[in-house]
Amino acid sequence: MASLFDQYEQATARAASSITMVPRETVAAPIASGYVTAKMEEEVRIFSKMKINFTPPRPITHLIVNNNMLMMAMSDNVVLRIDLEHPDQPDEVKLGDDRIHKLFLDPTGHHLIISTEQQDVLYLSRTGRKAKQLQKLKGHLIDSIGWNKLNTSESTTAEILVGTSRGLIFETEIQSGDDSRFFQQSLEQYWKQVFNLGKEGPVPVTGLEVEHVQPSPQNERRFFVMATTPGRLYQFIGVIPSSSETPVFQNVFHKYEASPASFLELPGNFGYSKLQFFYPKSKTVPSHFAWMTGPGIYFGVFDFNNQSTDNVTKDSRLLPYPESDKEGSSDVEPIAMTMTEFHVLLLFPDRMKVMCVLNEQLIDEDVYHARYGKILGICRDRTRGTIWTFTDQSVFKYKVVKESRDVWRMYLDQGDFDRAKEHCRDNPANLDKVLTRQAEHFFEKEKYDKSALYFAMTERSFEEVALKFIEAQQTTALRMFLSKKLSALKHEEKTQMTMLVMWLIELYLNQLGEFRSKEEARNTHDTVHTEFQKFLAQSMVRDCLSGNVDTVYDLIASHGDIEDMVFFAMLMKDYERVISHHIQHDDYHSALEVLRKPKDTELYYKFSPVLMQHIPNELVSAWIEQGKTLDPKKLIPALVQYDHSAQSSQANEAIRFLEFCVLLLDNTEQAIHNYLLALYAKYQPDKLMGYLERQGDIEDNVHYDLKYALRLCAEHAHKRACVYIYTTMGLYEEAVDLALQVDVDLAKQSAEKPEEDDELKKKLWLRIARHVVEEQSDIQKAMLVLHECPQLKIEDILPFFPDFVTIDHFKDAICSSLADYNQHIESLKNEMKDATESAKAIRGDIQEMRNKYGIVGGNQKCSSCNYPLLTRSFYLFPCQHMFHSDCLINEVLPHLTIAKRNLMSSLQRRLSQLQSHRSTTATAPSTDGITKRDEVDQIKNELDDITAAECVFCGEIMIRSVDRPFIEPDEYEATMKSWE
Repeated sequence: MASLFDQYEQATARAASSITMVPRETVAAPIASGYVTAKMEEEVRIFSKMKINFTPPRPITHLIVNNNMLMMAMSDNVVLRIDLEHPDQPDEVKLGDDRIHKLFLDPTGHHLIISTEQQDVLYLSRTGRKAKQLQKLKGHLIDSIGWNKLNTSESTTAEILVGTSRGLIFETEIQSGDDSRFFQQSLEQYWKQVFNLGKEGPVPVTGLEVEHVQPSPQNERRFFVMATTPGRLYQFIGVIPSSSETPVFQNVFHKYEASPASFLELPGNFGYSKLQFFYPKSKTVPSHFAWMTGPGIYFGVFDFNNQSTDNVTKDSRLLPYPESDKEGSSDVEPIAMTMTEFHVLLLFPDRMKVMCVLNEQLIDEDVYHARYGKILGICRDRTRGTIWTFTDQSVFKYKVVKESRDVWRMYLDQGDFDRAKEHCRDNPANLDKVLTRQAEHFFEKEKYDKSALYFAMTERSFEEVALKFIEAQQTTALRMFLSKKLSALKHEEKTQMTMLVMWLIELYLNQLGEFRSKEEARNTHDTVHTEFQKFLAQSMVRDCLSGNVDTVYDLIASHGDIEDMVFFAMLMKDYERVISHHIQHDDYHSALEVLRKPKDTELYYKFSPVLMQHIPNELVSAWIEQGKTLDPKKLIPALVQYDHSAQSSQANEAIRFLEFCVLLLDNTEQAIHNYLLALYAKYQPDKLMGYLERQGDIEDNVHYDLKYALRLCAEHAHKRACVYIYTTMGLYEEAVDLALQVDVDLAKQSAEKPEEDDELKKKLWLRIARHVVEEQSDIQKAMLVLHECPQLKIEDILPFFPDFVTIDHFKDAICSSLADYNQHIESLKNEMKDATESAKAIRGDIQEMRNKYGIVGGNQKCSSCNYPLLTRSFYLFPCQHMFHSDCLINEVLPHLTIAKRNLMSSLQRRLSQLQSHRSTTATAPSTDGITKRDEVDQIKNELDDITAAECVFCGEIMIRSVDRPFIEPDEYEATMKSWE
């Protein structure tokens, strides 16, 4: 069998060129906006019919399509099942002998229910090979089914509603059975009536739709059911609890049992009707519906946000059936209907008519030739959106081309600008027409602000629109128009941007000046002023004005607006101008606030001298906030401004900043330390010694000038500080002499400073002792000095005492001194005894070493080169390691220092010279008075001391080389290449 779509696309193009188009309104002339309306090709029909290349083996009776699954019933009760994604693999299912009444296919295409005229109901799954009878539905003629849109299962339909020819609505759930099971239970899980529309008499349920709308609280599900009969339309709204038992839809219908359900009834019907929902793409709920009934098409929009319990539709209206303007057309009732987003497609016995639901006009009419057979029906794939019609001999598919292309114009004519814009977003020329019409509409309604916004989005002449608002004296609207135009300019259009910005600034300033003079317009002034500042703050405006700052200053100054001039200067980061302005007006705190904002340190250096004279505390706090950003040395001129002030509190602020630099920033600049020391000496002498002690007493480590500090402390009579500085400078004698004028203990501390020079220390203590004896005449204190300094003896200080002093005062000191001498003599004796014993032991070791020997076998090998040891001179170590003389030198040489290497080289050269002349000059005296043989022996001993002092494998050399790599860095590459 041939594919249904083999020639579809090619034939569509041919059919489009041969179709007679319905006349359309004349295209308007291009607007003066710059857009040019040009037809690149002739427009094709919105709905183009294409006959499918398929000839049914038997007459077609029914056809339905959903989710690309086509179900076709033929006159011999055979259902042809075609997956449109694989149309070359059709599947036939034989039903039986009963004539088919209707086919119902769920939106997923998985479940097909067949109603027969003999009131039997069959079920066929997507993969089923045989239709199965639904026993509980037997005896009912099914006219409609409300599918469960939430269901996606292939094995069950979930809860569905079934409408019969007698007005009954049942609820059931069908599960597909497995053909391989021998014993099969009923497919329908349950079958219960939930409502009756035929209480006043049997009437068929022609349409039935079920929708799950927005969720309700407490895990409840809110459902909406719409049902139709030939003349009535019903709406049911209810909530189904999550734990509800079957039948679940009884929860929706039960409240309508007590009171009659509300319905819409239209006069006149032709015994049948058709209900259709339209589902937009990417949405799970329908947007609008159409009901084909006797007087026409009842069309409406859904509003599921409406909390009403009776009606979820709005904007409903009756569209009368169109009268055909084609010859041979007969005004008969339509036999079927389907709908798209903007159109209703009505199928008549000989043609299909397309009516737009927006303007209720007939836009197209497609006549079917009699050779195609009798027209039977039309359907739309709810999932894929494709439209199908069929006769008893043919199948047709409609291609929808730009359905919304004229919708914008219809909305525009109705004044629905928002919807008109939605449907011409991809056509700038049409969008411009809509925006222009909307702008003119608001201008006529005197809503000038809105009009300005929309005019700015059009391509209408700039001058024309501007003059329009100027003539209407609408400055605010003009500002809005210019602002909107400005935001639409490209970054490259500098000239236009500058012109608009300057014009806007002038308009703002004029309005502000006008409102400022009127007390009743104060609120308006504040609003406009806020808008003006926001306008200036825009980055685009700042970038535009960066090259025209002086012009803006002049413009603002011409209006006398100082506040906005300062604001603009801040925006342009012209902080120097702002700070100068505040200082001129003695507003030093505001100047400091501005100074804090930028990261420009030069501004601090420039304005700090002035600010320090008025707000030193706040300025120092600002300096400290900057941390290491500022150079303290450059701030010294500002500190000096109030250094000579009579108020010491200002000096405290300088000290606070300098302490911050020294203690927290670890500043080491001498100027900073010198100035801090000067302030300490003058204003806070209690902190002077603490500072000096923190600096330490090592001359190279202090950061202040010692000579300057000494002179400064001497001027202010800070003697303790002078003593400390003297000791730091190493002038201990001057320090002790000055300290004796202050405190003897201070002198003692100074005398202890030269730790490595005992003679100097003794000299200093003698000065202290002499001062105690001569100046204070205190023998007891002199004795204490003697005890405090171990270097002093009683005999050192005796000359300082007067002649009349009795020995009783020194008896203890003299006895102690004699005891020390005796102890020292005994110590020397013990040392001499230990030295004698050590010398005796060394002589014994030497004698023993002379008699020590080792045995070397003929097969012994060198520990380095692994060659026989006795082949040349060698060394034998007590650890039994043996080395050839040259091998040992090679092993030791890398571990020697450069000096020892050089010494070894010189010794080896000298040894070679001596050995070459030994045969002739063996007994000749050398220059130093010894024989050459003795010199050779001496050189060998020196070489032995260098190379053979210890075993290279067991001694300190091996221990020191434990962290050295096996391969030296300079030999690494060569070694690696040798391994390749």
